[in-house]
Amino acid sequence: MGKDFFDVSAEARLMFGDASETLGFDLSRVMFEGPEDELTRTSRCQPALYLHGLVALRLLQEKVPGLKPVAAAGLSLGEFTAHAAAGSFSLSDGLQLVAKRGGFMEEACKATRGAMAAMLSRDEEVVKELAAECDVDVANFNAPGQIVLSGAAEGIDAAVEKARDKGIRRAVKLKVAGAYHSRLMQSAQEKLAVELNTVEISKPAIPVVCNYGASVVEEPAVIREMLEKQVTGSVRWTESIELLVKQGHTTFVELGPGKVLAGLVSKIAQDVTVHSVEDLESLETAAEALG
Repeated sequence: MGKDFFDVSAEARLMFGDASETLGFDLSRVMFEGPEDELTRTSRCQPALYLHGLVALRLLQEKVPGLKPVAAAGLSLGEFTAHAAAGSFSLSDGLQLVAKRGGFMEEACKATRGAMAAMLSRDEEVVKELAAECDVDVANFNAPGQIVLSGAAEGIDAAVEKARDKGIRRAVKLKVAGAYHSRLMQSAQEKLAVELNTVEISKPAIPVVCNYGASVVEEPAVIREMLEKQVTGSVRWTESIELLVKQGHTTFVELGPGKVLAGLVSKIAQDVTVHSVEDLESLETAAEALG
């Protein structure tokens, strides 16, 4: 994860080195060597994703010097990456925040017995009704037809079992460590709120769309509130992308491993272009298209 960036770029090596120094452990070793069960720990995965996304952005801007983001959004953890890219806080402050956020969420996962499940249905009201009946929360509105529920394991099991009776096309239990974006993360939200108040946050240089409100956030106090509330609140990704498209944005760049967001965006808005940057090959492809 990010090793090819590290190998070819002095700037990337500097960013990886600074990150490890900031965190007090060798994040680059975990990202490059694993083992997988260490990298997938919430307390390791979140800073790794944050750093990888910002390294990808920096290298893309090196390749395309005139490239400047005009708006930003990120799904869940990615909202922090979006704010760092927009200048709401420094890369270092954001890195420490996401590392603590990951640690708090990991603690919450261990203290509870939570689970998540994806519901493939275009009827949001039916899925919300199912969540209420099973006493679980709606974690993600990822795209039309893809909604994720989160909560106590028994409630998620019940939701998966009842889904077909509700007319939901398919229900898939997810392989996750706990119930993210649900009330079971309340302890993590409260601890993160304290940390957010210790970090200097500025008005972003470009519009940033938040997950919780699916709205543009500008004032530091509102940014803190939205980053806090999204820990237990729903990620309204569909509405977030719809807002950006409504504002006239048609070219998106996904930064980080995989092409999950590109797939979701293509389901939300058909007449847009998404360039995914996750490694050297995709970096070159995106740079050529955007140059």
